[in-house]
Amino acid sequence: MPAAFLNLVCMKWGSVSLDSCRPRSAVICTMKPGVDSNSATGSPATEIGKSGSRTRRGHGNISPSNPRLEQGRLSGLVLELGPNGSWDGAMVGSPVVKRYIGDNEERWYMLYQGRCKEGAEDGNPIDSIGLAVSRNGIHWTRGADTIRSCSDAGMVMSCRDDWWAFDTRSIRPSELVVMSSPMYSSVYWLYYMGQSDEKIDLSGVVGIEQGSREGLKCLPGLACSQDGRNWARIEGDHHSGAILDTGSEGEWDSLFIADPHVVIHEDGDLRMYYCSYDRANGEYGIGLARSRDGIRWVKLGKIMGGSGLGCFDEKGARSACVVQSRRDGGYVMAYEGVDGNGRRAIGIAVSRDGLRGWERLQEGPVLVGSEEEGGWDNGGVGGPCLVEMEGGWRLFYEGVSKEGRTGIGMAVSEGHSLGKFKRWTGLCL
Repeated sequence: MPAAFLNLVCMKWGSVSLDSCRPRSAVICTMKPGVDSNSATGSPATEIGKSGSRTRRGHGNISPSNPRLEQGRLSGLVLELGPNGSWDGAMVGSPVVKRYIGDNEERWYMLYQGRCKEGAEDGNPIDSIGLAVSRNGIHWTRGADTIRSCSDAGMVMSCRDDWWAFDTRSIRPSELVVMSSPMYSSVYWLYYMGQSDEKIDLSGVVGIEQGSREGLKCLPGLACSQDGRNWARIEGDHHSGAILDTGSEGEWDSLFIADPHVVIHEDGDLRMYYCSYDRANGEYGIGLARSRDGIRWVKLGKIMGGSGLGCFDEKGARSACVVQSRRDGGYVMAYEGVDGNGRRAIGIAVSRDGLRGWERLQEGPVLVGSEEEGGWDNGGVGGPCLVEMEGGWRLFYEGVSKEGRTGIGMAVSEGHSLGKFKRWTGLCL
């Protein structure tokens, strides 16, 4: 496979029929794309299309009888489970949120993981990736089915049927960047995590379902799109199609590679922050890899692990979201911390260059599970996604109730301070 390719991949997608939810195979091209480092905000040449008519807005199936009571229980919630029978009716999570500012308006796009209540033929659940759209980042329009046009919302990517692939069982988005070239309009690159049926030993790993001893191996993948809806996978060098493999036996990341979050530092310098479980130290860790083309990666090692005894991240850090701040050029990392009991909370770390020298902003987390009785996220929060605004920060996250029901929430910073976030308190019904 050539080291750089892609520009021709989207030329005929305008006529692609998506009656089936399976995306087309990747097209391999020979011309290297350029890099648009302004992938978090701004105006890409090809903006993700507007929402269509087959969509619904808001949480989904909430009908509160006591608005004041429900406001406390639903504080922060911006995307609930989809309706019964929809592709995301059983679980939602792993939000990847982008804000694009045009001449007259702003548009928000969220790629997220969803799961249908009806699983595969063997009874196991299968996850998919979907798209929701918004004009303000608060009220979201979603789709209950597979997208069928370039002006639709809903499921945009599903697991593969190929027995050899790394993403036959589960997929979830990790980061969306914009790559551009002189010849063609901007192209979206989606880095995602996939799982296959290959089993791994999870004995002794904290933060998983109690009693679980086996899990599914996960590896990172890459897909591209011109409209954010029709995606084609780019096959990596690994025999399964993944773009990065686990470490050798004895290395800290030999168990799995998860949540590949990619930041474009400059043209020819892409950085991937990924997580794994360091069995030798009994903790989750965040590793760093670098690339010139976004396809082939070189690992630089583990850059962050667990904190002190009794801390919210005693058992490590995972699911990092790294943003280069527009204010001072420094790097900010929101991450999911795991405590000694496996509970999740969100912390912040900072670095001047985004490579080494990562320091926790404070000892405590910036967001924890709700203390409200019956709160939608009182079981824990994680999977953070940071968006820098003109007057501060928005933090999108995955929440889970004590009963196991999931949702996607939003919290806001107090000005530009990253030390504390408050849940958004409006209702979007």
